[in-house]
Amino acid sequence: MLALIACTVMASLALALLPLTWLVLGLVGSIVFVLVLVRPYLALYLVAFAIPFGSLFEIEIGPVSVGVTEGLVGLMLAAWLARYVAFEQASTRKSAFAVPVVVFVTATLYSLLNATSLPLAAKELVKWLEVAAVIVFVHRAVPPRHLRPIVASLLAAGLLQATLGIYQFVTQSGPEGFLLGRFMRAYGTFQQPNPFAGYLGLVAPLALAFALNLLSPQAGTGTGHAVGRDVWQHRLEWFSLITLVVVSAAIGMSWSRGAWLGFAAAVVVVGVAQSRRGRFVFAALLTVVAISGVLAGAAALPQPVVQRLTGFTAFIGVSDTAAIEVSDENYAALERLAHWQSALEMWRDHPWLGVGFGNYGAAYSQYALAKWPAALGHAHNYYLNIAAETGLLGLIAYLLLWGLVAWRVWRIFQSTKDRNVRALALGALGMLVHVSVHNVVDNLWVHNMYIYVAIVLGLLQGSTVREGQRQGYGYRST
Repeated sequence: MLALIACTVMASLALALLPLTWLVLGLVGSIVFVLVLVRPYLALYLVAFAIPFGSLFEIEIGPVSVGVTEGLVGLMLAAWLARYVAFEQASTRKSAFAVPVVVFVTATLYSLLNATSLPLAAKELVKWLEVAAVIVFVHRAVPPRHLRPIVASLLAAGLLQATLGIYQFVTQSGPEGFLLGRFMRAYGTFQQPNPFAGYLGLVAPLALAFALNLLSPQAGTGTGHAVGRDVWQHRLEWFSLITLVVVSAAIGMSWSRGAWLGFAAAVVVVGVAQSRRGRFVFAALLTVVAISGVLAGAAALPQPVVQRLTGFTAFIGVSDTAAIEVSDENYAALERLAHWQSALEMWRDHPWLGVGFGNYGAAYSQYALAKWPAALGHAHNYYLNIAAETGLLGLIAYLLLWGLVAWRVWRIFQSTKDRNVRALALGALGMLVHVSVHNVVDNLWVHNMYIYVAIVLGLLQGSTVREGQRQGYGYRST
């Protein structure tokens, strides 16, 4: 009784003293809190939008940025674990995608012997453990009927982010440094064009894979839904096509070479893997690329595009970045090369264990070139970055991680007849290709994009459990 009276008094004071905005936020937050406690997987619908837009509401706690995404994921996992303990919900499902992540994290622990900043190391460790936890949660906690709505939410968030980027490109809304003549590089809410395009590169393969289902409309959903409800399936596929068009345009407007290369590689892999028609599309794409190359040679393509695609070739084979004179034209390329060179020096000095997981920025001052004293936080090449931080042991574990994940995704794609699971597997494969290619010139494991990857992988693994059938992992439906 006393507790009820206290709550009533506190609510009355809040209504009398707090601004309306705070009251609305408090009410919405309370509703979300209760819903997530009851059904933890409902948080995924909000997380889908928090990944691209959560950076608008972040606070800095030491070296860590905490925002809406972290809060939602933390609440979601805590609620699920609480229900798991309270109701003793046992499960025989093996989270095979999460196992290589845990192995990778274990391999990085040895690098902590050389770490100079344990908080930075802890930040990276938590990030990758979060990936494993989200995969396990989505796999075990999300009911199969939520597959399509969650996919639609992931696509819708990408569509909104891409639309914002297109608006920035056309209206020149942004920093002066992003100007491209009468246009501006699209950057969305990511503050920089490269992570913006990197995020959209995760969305595009998923949209492409579901849109390709339109080429075989006679196929059933394979999800147990009645034929009369297939209208939702076709709406998802048409929505995927719209998303693909808008997201592709925004990737182009980002002016990010890494995203262009990653997106092109993902399209090729998805097109070749999908079907014979996909191979035909791929052949047509190659023809377009070949014609574009001829046109570029004849100066028929816009020169800024040609320069953007070929500007880095002048620095191939450069061994000493410090010897090159810096100009406005080569600044971006040389900055990357300088950080690559620093990462290589770190790796040479610590070949087996690296300088410590997450410690590239902490060690950079010892390896910085004279013209590039400021650390960017990472090496702008994740393979060199992970080698510098965790040595050969960590690099091998990282390559094995994504090699095994890609192999399992491919097995699911080949074995399933389910229309949505095939599309999800195909999209996941394209997503992994994009990340792998883009990470050659950048680091996409930032801005909670790793949560996006974890959600897709968790959905894929969870969706393979259908009516007690084996799906290549040695377990049965529970």
